Amino acid sequence: MNMYDLICAKRRGAAHSDDELAFLVAGVTDGSIPDYQLSAWLMAVCLCGMDARETASLTAHMAASGDQIDLSPLGDYTADKHSTGGVGDKTTLIVAPLAAALGCTVAKMSGRGLGHTGGTIDKLESIPGYRTEITPEEFFAQVSRIGVSVVGQTGNLAPADKKLYALRDVTATIDSIPLIASSIMSKKLAAGAKSIVLDVKIGSGAFMKTREEGEALARAMVEIGQNCGRNVRALVTNMDIPLGYAIGNALEVAEALEVLHGGGCSALREICLALATNMYSLSHNIPPEEAMARATAALDSGAALEVFRTWIAAQGGDTACVDDIAALGTAACVHTLCAPKDGYLTHMDAERIGRAAMLLGAGRATKTDTIDPHAGIRLAVRTGDRIASGEPLAQFYAADAAKFAAAEQVFLEAITIGQEKPERAPLIYTTIGN
Repeated sequence: MNMYDLICAKRRGAAHSDDELAFLVAGVTDGSIPDYQLSAWLMAVCLCGMDARETASLTAHMAASGDQIDLSPLGDYTADKHSTGGVGDKTTLIVAPLAAALGCTVAKMSGRGLGHTGGTIDKLESIPGYRTEITPEEFFAQVSRIGVSVVGQTGNLAPADKKLYALRDVTATIDSIPLIASSIMSKKLAAGAKSIVLDVKIGSGAFMKTREEGEALARAMVEIGQNCGRNVRALVTNMDIPLGYAIGNALEVAEALEVLHGGGCSALREICLALATNMYSLSHNIPPEEAMARATAALDSGAALEVFRTWIAAQGGDTACVDDIAALGTAACVHTLCAPKDGYLTHMDAERIGRAAMLLGAGRATKTDTIDPHAGIRLAVRTGDRIASGEPLAQFYAADAAKFAAAEQVFLEAITIGQEKPERAPLIYTTIGN
């Protein structure tokens, strides 16, 4: 068996055997297959595709290429959720304690943000004292005791995927559904949860721009998970506008706490209830309607808020913010951007708004950039709202007032104010999976 033959076969559109994919992933992991051959193979996959069996096999081998977390000692109710990335996506901060309050076991590894999308670990680190790195013994003990822990990703989780992703990034082979699906699911499988809920975002602020693309990716990931023996369900959700009103790490923690206290943005609440409901329904094998009723009760009663408090304290975080969001601190400089004219907010480009928040210091252009935890944007209005000239569109937060001008220009380019009220698009387009 050699890589030349695999490239030729895939270029002709042939399907790889499980043994061939095992050979490929082993060569990626140990470095024995050179980058130029891997790049040629990636392009062949991008052009000719992979079937469901191949994609599941590739994913399973990549998941096994490094550390694999065995969550079986935690019981049968381990559940995880994964978002494909969006602007203002702070759902884990709400969904993790809510699912734990329902009896799910949430042993979760999350990542940092890069570009216009935020990372859960960055948000959690804006809580003073919160430790995103704890020992495996602490991790398992905490989850056993309170049902939830969220930590940074291990450095050796699916290393074959990291190598292939880096090559895809520089060879114009990013936009291949089998390669995207296997990349995401290899890490989810290695993380060990028995039940997985996927939040596949589509729209201007998401990687997948159209509903057709999003549903194809969702179906591919659900098939992979099911073929690998996991319970998987995917929600295809709207990311044409930011999720909620806050974009930026401490600002998003504050907004998550508003929802956990029973208030906050109704759209954010709806998405979080749907995700937690599906985690509970899948892991406990109960009807979604019953799961939704119980999830709503756990949120409204304050049960999820108390799990959040216990979780943050267990990982060293200062829980003063749970009752007083001022304890999170605020930026040195605040600027209010006002509407230039009357009308309805008819369009928001979520990606551009995310980039405006980056200019204020809320995100990274490279992995080595430092994030300002207090920087970001708090929207005053969302798509469909009526606004008058001179009324606030948003508040900007930064350590340096000199950052406001560039961010304001990008933000104003991201919105459209018109005279006709737009139709509201659904928050959740469809649900795919068992």
